[in-house]
Amino acid sequence: MEQNFLAIDLGATSGRTILGTFTDEGLKMEDINRFPNHLIEVVGHYYWDIFQLYHNIIEGLKIAAQRNIPISSIGIDTWGVDFVCFGKDGNMMRQPYSYRDPYTVGAPERYFSNLSSKEVYGKTGIQVMNFNSLFQLDTMRHTNDSALESANKILFMPDALSYLLTGKMVTEYTIASTSQLINAKTRHFDLNILNSIGLAENNFGRFVFPGEKIGELSVEVQKMTGLGAIPVIAVAGHDTASAVAAVPTVSQNFAYLSSGTWSLMGIEADSPVITGETEKLNFTNEGGVEGTIRLLKNICGMWLLESCRAKWANATYDDLIAAAQQSETFRSLINPDDPCFANPVDMEQAICEYCKKTSQLVPETIGQIVRCIFESLALRYRQVLDNLKSLSTRPIEVLHVIGGGSRNDMLNQFTANAIGMPVIAGPSEATAMGNVMIQAIAAGKAADIAGGRRLIRSSVSLKNYQPQDTAIWNEAYTYFKNIIS
Repeated sequence: MEQNFLAIDLGATSGRTILGTFTDEGLKMEDINRFPNHLIEVVGHYYWDIFQLYHNIIEGLKIAAQRNIPISSIGIDTWGVDFVCFGKDGNMMRQPYSYRDPYTVGAPERYFSNLSSKEVYGKTGIQVMNFNSLFQLDTMRHTNDSALESANKILFMPDALSYLLTGKMVTEYTIASTSQLINAKTRHFDLNILNSIGLAENNFGRFVFPGEKIGELSVEVQKMTGLGAIPVIAVAGHDTASAVAAVPTVSQNFAYLSSGTWSLMGIEADSPVITGETEKLNFTNEGGVEGTIRLLKNICGMWLLESCRAKWANATYDDLIAAAQQSETFRSLINPDDPCFANPVDMEQAICEYCKKTSQLVPETIGQIVRCIFESLALRYRQVLDNLKSLSTRPIEVLHVIGGGSRNDMLNQFTANAIGMPVIAGPSEATAMGNVMIQAIAAGKAADIAGGRRLIRSSVSLKNYQPQDTAIWNEAYTYFKNIIS
């Protein structure tokens, strides 16, 4: 018997409502509606337009109702760290700040004068990034932010949207784990860290884990959409956690690469990996499904190419790949995570300046730029994977590439060449599939994550890449390490 689930998947630039039809034979996915997610710049701050997101979610639910699709449940996943403040009457205090807002520049240094970075990392296992929720909240406290001063509850983005649908306030574990407020060992809020920013557990919603029921669509939402009292399930609210849940693996001996604007490379661990080495390497321990920890590293991904493409208005993606294929191998390389590539005015110029500064040949054509980006990313992936091998208690035998980047044949082959092990690419819709799978487990349609992964593996086309030219890539890796050092 078929069962239908709605996955609401929101990224930092766009969102969508997806219908997942779960059967014993496989999982079918269909877009219901897609919509942009725009930042709003007002009086020196950047905000997310949560009301517009809510409006588009309601539109997706209306479409499902109009098609008479029987929906078993709904789940929401979003990007991490950002949150919404609500007053005692349950109303939103204002639109939420975006992590892209520069108001937290310098915030970690100020906060660590209170609790040391070593102490905070030892508790949370979370890498230091100035936009983490901890530093956003500490900055709001120091600036006497009126929304925080008036807040009774603080809800992370997927939880805030679930509240608008159900009237129930929760804090889902995987999204909360990105905040640097969660103790990685206890899997709950760290009270000392909360106290350091003047907050307590009761400032947040009921703590839940993936698969728990949040509530049902409110009477108001039922009237607006034409749907009934459908359950809303707490999926893995952090989009990367949902994506990793959908890795189509048949073994525990794997690493994953969630490939998109950002690349997130990591492994699943049974418990937090918090050592001096992980702190030095800036690895992060985020919550996963079924009690797992996602030990991972953030790597600058296709942001490099997309920023260049904004300048190459007439170049199609196929044209860029063809030009790269015709270009010389390893002519010039960059460190994709160098700060100069974070948000330059001109990415192409930034790449050229980096090559000049490191005494390399400066790229002269679009093809050379694209090849430089792809080869550098592949070699950076090897560097991070080598670190993961030393940190993992299990051997790593294969790399699963999921997300939009799983469709990039050239980069996937380069990655296999660089790491010297097989790469399995797909699914590109991993986040939505993971979202649906957790709902299906909650509904009793699937037994567990392992079973769901096997079902996903049988439902999608996967592409395998075997290492080629390993000796040449090994030489290039030595050259790469010398350049970035």
